Amino acid sequence: MTFKGARDALILAVGDVVFLYAALWATLLIRYGGVPDAEVLDAHLIPFSVLFIIWIVVFYIAGLYERPILALRVNVSALIFETHIVNSALSLAFFYFIPFFAISPKVNLVIFLLFSLIMLIGWRTASYWLLRSREPAPAFLIASGDEMRELREEVNKDARRRIRFISSVDLEKAEGVDLQNDIVGTIYSEEVRVVVVDLHHKNIKGMLPHLYNLIFSNIRFVDMQRLYEEFFRRVPLSVLHYNWFLENISSAPKNSYEMVKRGVDVIFGLALGTVSLFLYPFLALAIWAEDKGPIFFSQQRVGKKNVPFVLRKFRTMSLDGENTTRVGGFLRSFHLDELPQLWSVVKGDLSLIGPRPEMVEMVKEYEKVLPYYNIRHLIKPGLSGWAQLYAEDPPKFCISSERTAHKLSYDLYYIKNRSFFLDIQVALKTIKHLLMNKGK
Repeated sequence: MTFKGARDALILAVGDVVFLYAALWATLLIRYGGVPDAEVLDAHLIPFSVLFIIWIVVFYIAGLYERPILALRVNVSALIFETHIVNSALSLAFFYFIPFFAISPKVNLVIFLLFSLIMLIGWRTASYWLLRSREPAPAFLIASGDEMRELREEVNKDARRRIRFISSVDLEKAEGVDLQNDIVGTIYSEEVRVVVVDLHHKNIKGMLPHLYNLIFSNIRFVDMQRLYEEFFRRVPLSVLHYNWFLENISSAPKNSYEMVKRGVDVIFGLALGTVSLFLYPFLALAIWAEDKGPIFFSQQRVGKKNVPFVLRKFRTMSLDGENTTRVGGFLRSFHLDELPQLWSVVKGDLSLIGPRPEMVEMVKEYEKVLPYYNIRHLIKPGLSGWAQLYAEDPPKFCISSERTAHKLSYDLYYIKNRSFFLDIQVALKTIKHLLMNKGK
């Protein structure tokens, strides 16, 4: 993050904290009919301060301090609202399941959650107008293909961005480009301050000496692939060659990360699986009562290192496999059909977070038409994953090479960047989707 980006993120974080305390003050003011006394303040200040730290961490994980957010890439009010749902659930758990504090602010918490939502949305809406640049910096794009068009349209569609592409050069047509006039001349005449360039493209080599000289004119260069990943949260498919995998995927095993992740899988899988057992008799009875068919559905899926395993769900399809049953529709709506998979997490076939496992037959077909498809089996598949949250219209039970390639770009983003923070982000966004019934 640049100095300006770090400064803006700090301003936003400080503002968030200020308005959280303002919401708490307003809550106590209304709840007690006047300025709260020292005893009331002392009882609320410490526990809510701890809670605010948790909230800021969630904001960070949700991406509310990231560069694309600062550039108004998303609907900020909607993101604040969705994050507020997660924070509200954490607040309830904080006060009612941690018997450390002397208060359990039932009414106060409801009032606070309302005030904090209103104040945070108001603050964030105003802050983007305060922090935004008056005019976006002129930028020049040197790339190719669909990714170039996607990035140009994404950046230029909002006048409040910090950069705006005023011109571009397609590297696939580099032979017809006059380097001095079409690139260097345009950069100087249009006072371009940022050049976004695909440094890995095969046709860029001849342009590099000309671009190098621009360094002395205070031109900032940005790697197109990194910017694309920041905006779209997926890997551009055009970069997928053997050298990309050797550079970004073939790294030393993340032993500490994998060990802790396995521990988290076992603890949460066992806890959630045990709690879910109380629902099994009711779900099993409902499934059986509808058509007297089997309770569970089993299917072979491809796991880590291409090793098949048996994935089990509560049955949601009719006995002929043609339609979803009424009970099945209900189970899918609330993702209850996936509860048996928690035991696959405990066993080690699945992780809580990772690429969703595909059917064996579909994997065989995709490996024929999609190069590097099997790289998604380098790590353990998961109950929820990055592609599940972000891929638009992913194929489920039919072969679709184009949509699967799009989904693969998200899986590769996760595999490349996987970490504790990314897993927490996926987990929080999954909870948000489940609460809002938007899981894919």
